[in-house]
Amino acid sequence: MTTLWDTTGSAVVKELAAQRRTGGAVLSGVALTLVVVADESRVAEAEEAATHAAEMHPCRVLIVVRRQIDAPVPRLDAEVQIGGRLGPGEAVVMRMYGRLALHAESVVLPLLAADAPVVTWWHGVPPERIATDALGALADRRITDSSLTEDPTATLRRRAEDYAPGDSDLAWTRSTAWRAVLASTLDSVSGRRSDAVRVQGGRIEGDPANATAQLLAGWISSRCGCAADVVEGSRNPGPSGVEAVGLRLDQDEQLEVRADHRGGAVISQPYRPDSTLALPERSLGDLLSEELRRLDPDEPYSEALEAATGLHGLSDRAPVREHVWFDPAAPEGAPPRRRSGGRATSADAVTS
Repeated sequence: MTTLWDTTGSAVVKELAAQRRTGGAVLSGVALTLVVVADESRVAEAEEAATHAAEMHPCRVLIVVRRQIDAPVPRLDAEVQIGGRLGPGEAVVMRMYGRLALHAESVVLPLLAADAPVVTWWHGVPPERIATDALGALADRRITDSSLTEDPTATLRRRAEDYAPGDSDLAWTRSTAWRAVLASTLDSVSGRRSDAVRVQGGRIEGDPANATAQLLAGWISSRCGCAADVVEGSRNPGPSGVEAVGLRLDQDEQLEVRADHRGGAVISQPYRPDSTLALPERSLGDLLSEELRRLDPDEPYSEALEAATGLHGLSDRAPVREHVWFDPAAPEGAPPRRRSGGRATSADAVTS
């Protein structure tokens, strides 16, 4: 690892190339560039998750830490490494001070792997509008986490209003295990075919303010064409915000999946004894790795987000964005400025 203090973007590019020549690294094995945006307090978590994801998906990891935006003098400190603590591939950790932090793309763009998709992940509170962050406008996939905000329900609404195909949410990824269990359980109800089982209503017990619980209810509503409500549970639901899911089926049948808080779940279904299966809480690295498995738009997520927020037509929007310049130091009420450039433009930003 090489640490560059008070450096420049050009020096970072040169150091990365020098380390690649010295170590004999082969860039052709890189499948994508993962851009991680994190606060200093969350850098350790972000690095651990990105390292796990890089082991599963060969990628160049670029971690951007915006520090002291109000610092009088712009400065860049960078750690450059290949095959180090951040996984087997190439990684750069950049800490930006002053106004440079508002123009992080000027340092990141030359470091993107050529002809490889770009995924941007915000490990922290996401921007109100992704188009105001150039690191989101240049990405093919954009990953946020509504669960990290003070009001996840309101954040889901903002994510729906700002949605463009290619957006995703780790709050949605946390529901994967629940969705898999429910789908497989419906396949085995009383020996009936899954297409012969009709779900007439759903109930999610847990935290009504949790984004994962709301998205799981939206998924049931969008897939089954029925109402699914989130009600207050009786115990601590854990990070997923879900304690149990009950489905009301046709033929006056009930199906329930309830977490047992020992890393498993108890399944109760008609005409069969209760059964158990694994339902462990997943690490942040596992969630991020799942999101990197596919780079096309996640249509089930957009449908669940529509049902959870009441907004429609999300998947019909343009999948690219135009960067909208936003200066947090500008006077309140000052209009944003749009600028061309980057890897993508967006029709929804032009009309917003």
